[in-house]
Amino acid sequence: MDYILRRWRGRTLEDWVVDSVNMFLLLLVLIVTLYPFYYILIISFNEGTDAARGGIYFWPRKFTLDNYETFLNDHKWRIGFLVSSARTIVGTLLGVLFTSLVAYGLAYKQLIFKKVYFPIIIVAMYFSGGLIPYYVVLRELQLLNTFAVYVIPTMLNLFFLLIAVSFFNDIPDELQESAKIDGANDLTIFYKIILPVSKPLLATMSLFLGVGQWNSWMDSAYFVRNENLRTLTYRMIEIINQSTMPIDPVGSAIASSMNTTTTFSIQITAMVVAILPIICVYPFLQKHFVKGVMLGAVKG
Repeated sequence: MDYILRRWRGRTLEDWVVDSVNMFLLLLVLIVTLYPFYYILIISFNEGTDAARGGIYFWPRKFTLDNYETFLNDHKWRIGFLVSSARTIVGTLLGVLFTSLVAYGLAYKQLIFKKVYFPIIIVAMYFSGGLIPYYVVLRELQLLNTFAVYVIPTMLNLFFLLIAVSFFNDIPDELQESAKIDGANDLTIFYKIILPVSKPLLATMSLFLGVGQWNSWMDSAYFVRNENLRTLTYRMIEIINQSTMPIDPVGSAIASSMNTTTTFSIQITAMVVAILPIICVYPFLQKHFVKGVMLGAVKG
């Protein structure tokens, strides 16, 4: 404590100026980053017709839960939320599992033609056949208009495949050799030795793959026709593309007297619902996140 007090008393004017500027800039960045999220939150708890007048900045002017009630009572929004949740959970689990499995195989030092596989992976990562060939492939695999079209094509992520190979190469060979001496096969080594020591890698992959699955909407727009398979983000894009201006002013007046929600307020509410799961999951993965992001920075 005495050491801290001495350091505090020994600060020069230059130290005070530099620290003050840094604190001001950090506070400014914090406000600019967090205020948009706070704004959509207060708008979601305000009457939609009242929010259309503008002038809401710090708290709801007319607090209501009608936006959330309308959102939850709409069959399309409920189905979209369930489909997005299911594809995020299933797609993330399968993506992490199969990407890790393939990376574990490519990290095997005695793998035949090992140097041939990586150029193929890099070319496939940067170039694709285009939307139409991709659509034809999905059609031939009978994945169109099914839930599987969300998860099967994303089971192997080439970017994280290269990172995982680099990570597995850094694991000491003695761990695997000692397990083989004890009679463990390759799958046993993978599940009981490799995966437990790869938590930073798995956490990073889970976060990025999960966010990608949750935010994806193009596959729902192009490859699905069943309305019960539409995702939450597709519904958000759909409502954004709708006109917010009523055609019939008389009908608009009647609707306003019966309902306080608007297309914009429901859209904002859907944004809050879409952001909330990511915000809830991130703190549990944060301790592994920074280390996991740096995995591919040392070795390529």
